[in-house]
Amino acid sequence: MRPGFNKSIEKVIKKSFKKRNPKQWILGIVALAAIGLFQYFYGDGLITDKSSKVTSFEQAKRELVKIYKAYPDQEEFYCGCDFTFNNQSGVVDLASCGYVIRNNPERANRIEWEHVVPAHAFGKNMQCWKDGGRSGCKVGDVDENTLFKMMEGDMHNLQPAVGEINADRSNFSFAELTPQFNQYGACQFRTDFKKRQVLPRDEVKGMIARTYLYMNDRYNVPFTSREMNLMQKWHLTFPPTSWECERNEIILDIQGNDNPFITESCNANGIQWSSHHSRSFFQTLLQNFLKIFE
Repeated sequence: MRPGFNKSIEKVIKKSFKKRNPKQWILGIVALAAIGLFQYFYGDGLITDKSSKVTSFEQAKRELVKIYKAYPDQEEFYCGCDFTFNNQSGVVDLASCGYVIRNNPERANRIEWEHVVPAHAFGKNMQCWKDGGRSGCKVGDVDENTLFKMMEGDMHNLQPAVGEINADRSNFSFAELTPQFNQYGACQFRTDFKKRQVLPRDEVKGMIARTYLYMNDRYNVPFTSREMNLMQKWHLTFPPTSWECERNEIILDIQGNDNPFITESCNANGIQWSSHHSRSFFQTLLQNFLKIFE
């Protein structure tokens, strides 16, 4: 929970148990029970001040690890593999998705945070990139460096991916290739190294599209007409899942902004998700309850 919220709780409990009135003791016990239930079901990690901002890739990765630790049933993005975290390191269960390593065992066994819109796509036209590549855009305090670091660390553009897929995808563009999925075992991801294009599984095409539309809208990242047409098509063809909607809300709380293409699509499709909203509702209810003691 937030530090201010913890201080409020401590103040209320001390005030309740200092009084000799049995009713105050009962209310104090009820408050402790309610707080215990809140922490048991929802934990502390995702209650984040909405004014907080994510301003770097490293910070974004730390926040994303917290999210996926709190939602352990979520799958790896491109192949649907199960994965777990050992501190900050993600370990992929390759057998869970029938993944067969192509040529990079070290990266295949770990989770990496994939930029759905590659850093090259949003950095290549910046002067800092022209002068020093990606590393050139991560030093100094000039406006361009700050903007690049903000784009690089935008959580809406980051997904947990098998490291080998992240490496093979590189900065290749998404395309509607012939769906021949035989490079990574049962993983439905195709890389055409000659054309520098990739084809993802249907389950994530909509989320990819809404990420591209978001990056174009928020940061004016330029894409070709072919890319934009494809993303519009995928956006309309593949509606969001409840997890996409909930993830969007969680990132809104942490980063301070939503992906409006996800928000609008979730609302238009009447998609319901519960745990994050119930967490916010429960915290509001608890805060109102504590006001009784003030």
